[in-house]
Amino acid sequence: MGIKTFNPYTPSRRHMTVVDRSEITADKPEKSLTVSLKKNSGRNNQGKITVRHHGGGSRRKYRIIDFKRNKDNIPATVKTIEYDPNRTANIALIAYADGQKAYILAPEGIKTGQKIMNGPLAEIEVGNCLPLENIPVGTQVHNIELQPGKGGQLVRAAGNGAQLMAKEGKYATLRLPSGEMRMVPIQCRATVGVIGNGEHALVNIGKAGRKRHMGIRPTVRGSVMNPNDHPHGGGEGKTSVGRPNPCTPWGKPALGLKTRKKNKQSNKLIVRRRDGKALAK
Repeated sequence: MGIKTFNPYTPSRRHMTVVDRSEITADKPEKSLTVSLKKNSGRNNQGKITVRHHGGGSRRKYRIIDFKRNKDNIPATVKTIEYDPNRTANIALIAYADGQKAYILAPEGIKTGQKIMNGPLAEIEVGNCLPLENIPVGTQVHNIELQPGKGGQLVRAAGNGAQLMAKEGKYATLRLPSGEMRMVPIQCRATVGVIGNGEHALVNIGKAGRKRHMGIRPTVRGSVMNPNDHPHGGGEGKTSVGRPNPCTPWGKPALGLKTRKKNKQSNKLIVRRRDGKALAK
């Protein structure tokens, strides 16, 4: 995988880049593992816009991903590596020995024809999923559960991997991609390896239309609005925010405000925050 550039035969092509997708081996998804996606365009059940800048975009089917990986001790073969329009990571179609098929997140280095397995008896190889208590300290993992049996919730984006730092008693300590050090119950499962498609973050969109294909509508800066439309608006020429802190269009604090609850139950499991500070107990 690498980044592909283009000759500047139009202004938008001059800076546009794409991931070359050389590892993709199938054009169409497995029909039995897809469902239709309804477009909401950022609206709730009352038809009111609750998330701005959503709308339009190409049609897509949702691929059902197996985040739980709980079919134990049955070997599976990687059939295809596929593009998924719903996430930054690529996905892999696997077929178990009993004939059942599933989609998993494709880790870096996985190949078609490769054998993978789930469960405590699985070997420490890329793509295998097993409890943290069976994984050696120092291993890179992804798709990590927060509660045993719930399915992977952490480290699921392209190019990400967490490192298992320590195991003590009922908990394993992980260093997450953000730098946060966090304890997770040792019975929770994780998949060995780093998620592939790491070049995703290096892609230059290049033109506005490509964003529209993704279902993202234009974003207008508050500083170019009138004061009756946004707290940052008004003034002669370019002006500052005009307030002690940046605000949302409704006057609420924005950009850097910490929204995590002080008494959140999982605070006790965070050893060190991503800003390097220990969390206040």
